[in-house]
Amino acid sequence: MINERKTPKADLKRSYTVYLEAGLIIALVIMLTAVKLNLETEPPTVVQLDEQEVVEMEEIVQTKQIETPPPPPRPPVPVEVPNDEIIEDEMIDLDAELDMDAPMDLPPPPEEEEAEEDFFVVVEEMPVLKGGMAKLQASVQYPEMARRAGIEGRVTVQFIVNEQGNVENARVVRGIGGGCDEEALKAVQQAEFEPGMQRGRPVRVQYALSINFRLEN
Repeated sequence: MINERKTPKADLKRSYTVYLEAGLIIALVIMLTAVKLNLETEPPTVVQLDEQEVVEMEEIVQTKQIETPPPPPRPPVPVEVPNDEIIEDEMIDLDAELDMDAPMDLPPPPEEEEAEEDFFVVVEEMPVLKGGMAKLQASVQYPEMARRAGIEGRVTVQFIVNEQGNVENARVVRGIGGGCDEEALKAVQQAEFEPGMQRGRPVRVQYALSINFRLEN
């Protein structure tokens, strides 16, 4: 009877584990070799970075322009004078130039200041028209030219009442024309006043009157 354990099939079963381990080792060695060859054949990838542009700041130095002064004027060239030539001193005749008797040019005299006003505008007692305005108005004659032209209105006359009560410097300050201005001025110049009083004495006073010109219907 043949023993089955000693047959080749029995030996293969025993060495199965050994063969399995050996195969795994060989496969591992092959994989490592393949990976190593792969790594050596492929060159490493180099990542190239763009070079950053460098901006350099230069400081600008302000230059100052130096103004050169103009050259000094050349000195006058001396003129040679012969030794035998005599230079006479110039004599100045003061008596001939200055005439003390001649009229001297004097500056013009200063202008005379305007005389101060010698009249009052407001006084303690104002002038009073003798006979009143009714008498003065009655003495006025209506000019024929104004009557024909239909001119009506009021003429104002300004004047000075002096210390005696008489009228001075009469002038029309507001007129209407047509001969009315002249007629009003004539009537005022013939008027008489009681003079104005200031501190108990008569004084010159500025005064004004208005003469009415009105046509009758």
